[in-house]
Amino acid sequence: MTTSKRQAKKRHETPLNLLRKYWGYATFLPLQESIINAVLAGQDTLAILATGSGKSICYQVPGLCLGGLTVVISPLIALMKDQADDLNARGILAAACTGTLDYRERAKVITDIKEGRLQFLFISPEKATQAGFLEILTTAPVHLIAIDEAHCISEWGHYFRPEYRKLARFRDYFPGVPVIALTATAIPEVRKDICRQLGLVHVQEFVGSFNRENLTYKVTEKKNPLILITDILSRHKNEPGIIYCMSRKTTVELTGELRKKGFTARAYNAGISAPVRAGIQDAFLNNTVQIICATVAFGMGIDKPDVRFVVHYDLPKTIESYYQETGRAGRDGKPAECILFHSKTDVEKIRNLLSYGCKNSQTVKMARDKFRDLCHFCEITSCKRSFLLAYFGEGQGPDGCAICETCMHPNIPAGKVISHKKVRSYRGRIACANPVPAS
Repeated sequence: MTTSKRQAKKRHETPLNLLRKYWGYATFLPLQESIINAVLAGQDTLAILATGSGKSICYQVPGLCLGGLTVVISPLIALMKDQADDLNARGILAAACTGTLDYRERAKVITDIKEGRLQFLFISPEKATQAGFLEILTTAPVHLIAIDEAHCISEWGHYFRPEYRKLARFRDYFPGVPVIALTATAIPEVRKDICRQLGLVHVQEFVGSFNRENLTYKVTEKKNPLILITDILSRHKNEPGIIYCMSRKTTVELTGELRKKGFTARAYNAGISAPVRAGIQDAFLNNTVQIICATVAFGMGIDKPDVRFVVHYDLPKTIESYYQETGRAGRDGKPAECILFHSKTDVEKIRNLLSYGCKNSQTVKMARDKFRDLCHFCEITSCKRSFLLAYFGEGQGPDGCAICETCMHPNIPAGKVISHKKVRSYRGRIACANPVPAS
């Protein structure tokens, strides 16, 4: 069967049939079907779904329905590789065109694009705005554009990538082609900015719940951290987990200490060659490595459902980063533990880092405001889950979740909380459980 006939046949299959055929799921997760239907209706779409809610299905299924080529713009090589490998394993023709390819591999991808063989192409925002590559893409039957990790386009977001700002130009090359922008973490201001920067027209917006009921949130004072981690690992014997560290050096040193204690741990950071990182990633996915000590890039888009714990050895810089990284735990819906180490020393270190080398005072202020919100999440004495839900605009949340650290071990009188006069960000005061009005 020729490529064009195969793609024409797929256009006659329903989304549910394709879901069952390629992924083996009997039904869609919440919001997935509505998002897919909006895309198939030709509407620009914004999907905000928590990690583990099946964002990739929201562009993969309509991409198959529409036929032709779906172009997926993504910020990380590891993320693109994992998703392309997964699609190919399911019998769906996909490629990731990245700088890690040699000349022959790149030439094959370009030939496959020109001859209409590919169904999904993963590229970086930098590649998407290269004039020569755009000319090649215009020869292909592009039927859908998916922009993953779309929060990267917004200066209000937590992982701003200036290259994402140029993606509106990418759209100009494919008039009439629907765009779906996806992310797990975007506060209301970021959602508006995504739509504005991408020029989404009559956009359909879908926002799922940010409440991961199976995750337990804990903040622990960072005293004798190796002893604390050993205790955590004893609770999760032979269960997979991720330990996030700020620096490459820390990932290596911590891995060495854990290996001395008999744990199967590997370090993962940008200083390790791409082939070795890919091997570590595969070993973790295949359960031959139990623990990954990693910098923040690890885990984006990696579909490992049984991660039982995520430890932040060092403080993240934003609540968005924290939420996204903890979201890699418990994707199978079973209980998982999220532990954040907190110390005054780390707070001061990060505050200094946020100001160092940046001449833009507004950027520094935004970064410091975001970090201040993260610090207050650590210090808050009311429900931490309610704080997270309020931060992302999901109302006030429950009065108490019963399974976050402060709800399980209350250390203050009921109803009393830290003054939320302090809990401010660039978007205004964040309400939390039982908020105290500003005086």
